[in-house]
Amino acid sequence: MYLIFVIILFALAASDLIVGVSNDAVNFLNSAIGSRVSTRKLILIIASIGILFGALFSSGMMEVARKGIFNPEMLSFSEVMVIFMAVMITDILLLDLFNTFGMPTSTTVSIVFELLGAAVVVSFLHVSAMGLPASELMEYINSSKALMIIGGILLSVVVAFGVGAAVQYLSRLIFGFDYEKRIKKLGPLWGGLALSVLSYFLIIKGLKGASFVTPEFLALIKGNTLLLLVGSMIFWTILFRVLIMFTKINILKVIVLAGTMSLAMAFAGNDLVNFIGVPIAGIESFMSWSGSGVNPEGFMMDSLASKVATPTSWLALAGLIMIVTLWLSKKARTVTETEINLSRQMEGNERFKSNMLAKGIVKFVSASSDFTNRFVPKKARKFIARRFDHSRMRQQKNPPPFDLIRASVNLTVASMLIAIATNLKLPLSTTYVSFMVAMGTSLADRAWGNGSAEYRVAGVLNVIAGWFMTAIIAFVVAGSFAVVIHYFKLNGVIALLVFAGLMLVKFYRLHRRSRSSTRSTFGEQQLGDSSSLSYP
Repeated sequence: MYLIFVIILFALAASDLIVGVSNDAVNFLNSAIGSRVSTRKLILIIASIGILFGALFSSGMMEVARKGIFNPEMLSFSEVMVIFMAVMITDILLLDLFNTFGMPTSTTVSIVFELLGAAVVVSFLHVSAMGLPASELMEYINSSKALMIIGGILLSVVVAFGVGAAVQYLSRLIFGFDYEKRIKKLGPLWGGLALSVLSYFLIIKGLKGASFVTPEFLALIKGNTLLLLVGSMIFWTILFRVLIMFTKINILKVIVLAGTMSLAMAFAGNDLVNFIGVPIAGIESFMSWSGSGVNPEGFMMDSLASKVATPTSWLALAGLIMIVTLWLSKKARTVTETEINLSRQMEGNERFKSNMLAKGIVKFVSASSDFTNRFVPKKARKFIARRFDHSRMRQQKNPPPFDLIRASVNLTVASMLIAIATNLKLPLSTTYVSFMVAMGTSLADRAWGNGSAEYRVAGVLNVIAGWFMTAIIAFVVAGSFAVVIHYFKLNGVIALLVFAGLMLVKFYRLHRRSRSSTRSTFGEQQLGDSSSLSYP
């Protein structure tokens, strides 16, 4: 039975990679797609290279699944396998549900709270069977990890939105929407700053888990952060100045494409644990138990407390599955459409309906803006108005959702915040940071006009509410599935797999009907292959 469990876990891992990439692709694709920086084929090729290198450079230390949420040495092999089976079935259903409705969520939050929910239930059943008091339950659970994740959600939402809005506002004051002439003068400095941030991000976030990157090297980088950034900035600035003198290179396109690859690499290197960490822990558990000759209910899982690296071949296979999904998944496009349409510069039909909270927020911000403008000199207001005049975009036949200035700010700011948080060992979600930076830059760019503001704000509130629902649903459903598997064993797993299969088919049909309905309602100029997901 447990060998069958392991086989099922690996089959579920492949499915989880598919639904996970469909949701997380928005983190590194939305800026390139929204600005139409290049052809679709080139964007996906660059993102694929980033994913492959990220997967191969990952050390495969799947600690969050092994001992990050619960203490495995206090549970038996049979109980640990119940947790892992419940988590994987729940994760596929939960992520595919969000993908169906085009709602970006965090794969990290989902896996953490699924592990927490299943572990709490299994630990409670264990404590009850042992005749121990319920207070002993906390000895089995690492509750501080969940609290850190929740704190990371709140912190990343506020900081990412605020920093994204501030940097975009200053960037637009410098360049305006008619930025072609100014970028020739200031482009090398702008490119040097952006590429230095992306280079630092790659080292700190993208490569920190690689087996060939030693702790001493990371400590050296951390101790010389300022020197690294300044030196990198000088190098890239000089390089871009030389290239502008002798070529017609578009610096903004280089920034956006480099940022796309950097975020894709960091995603594959760090989020791979969310998809294959549990199956890896499952097979390690099975191998520890299978040769012991001990009853599965009596074999305690002390072995999961040690670190075991994942074979490179498994990482490469996982990377290839993610790349294929990136090219073929229609649900990845749906999730990307949600973020791009919430941040697009032009007015148009809105996907989300307004609500009282959104209206209240818009009225408050509008009143605050009117009050603040009274203290701004008239000449300054005229200068700002000229910089934020995007009439040229309106004159285009089929303008991109936003321009290359905003796309470069999205990627640079998101990379900077993620690198800083990683360096300080602060928990956050790349999805939350990427999304909220994009929303902050949209607000600063005045993309949320009088006719669309309350609908865009309502959309952002819906997405944020979905993030918290992710944690609640993951906890409850994984705990419920754990009860079924605990009492019904293999029959329970088969029943849950049948249920999951039926739900996935239902989600697929619902997604297909939803896309057909959206295209007929919004038209081909808003969604689909002729706008947010099309390329010159």
